[in-house]
Amino acid sequence: MKTTAILQLPFSSGSAWDEVHRSHPSILSLVTFIVLPLALIPPVMLYYAGTVYGDAFLPGFGEKSWRFITTVFFLAELLTFAAMGWMIHEVANSRNLPVSATDAYRLAALAPIPLWLSAFGLLIPSFGVNVVISLAALGLSISIVYHGLQGLAQRHEEVEAMSVTHTIMGASVMAWGLLLALIWAF
Repeated sequence: MKTTAILQLPFSSGSAWDEVHRSHPSILSLVTFIVLPLALIPPVMLYYAGTVYGDAFLPGFGEKSWRFITTVFFLAELLTFAAMGWMIHEVANSRNLPVSATDAYRLAALAPIPLWLSAFGLLIPSFGVNVVISLAALGLSISIVYHGLQGLAQRHEEVEAMSVTHTIMGASVMAWGLLLALIWAF
């Protein structure tokens, strides 16, 4: 896949998704070249922010056990990828938006790219700036799911795609909120 196609994913359900559909990247190649390397960014950046900025970033931030937290965070990202692929497949097909299991996992690998890259915002020692960056990344990820459902199903059912996106992202945000709450407790 070309980088220009990846950059178009959140904004169109057309040509970029046609390329994903045509190129048929294997799940193994997506995991090897996208999921694993990009999923490492948030734990590494959290460790950096927690150990370098500490309480200057957020009160109580420097006192955390960052090795444990970042390890759990990385494993949760991988588990979320697996769960997200399954959820996309099940929810989309239950709502008359046919997406193969392979395409569902392709979408699960591509959708979190903005969220993973937003972790570079932790280079800026400002909690407010990082909240804004994270919310923008979440919006882009939601858009990737929405356009991806239409592009991979090759049906431009806006209401169905919106409904499926809402269900998938709602469950994902709740799961991540729970994970962050548990991590903050450590």
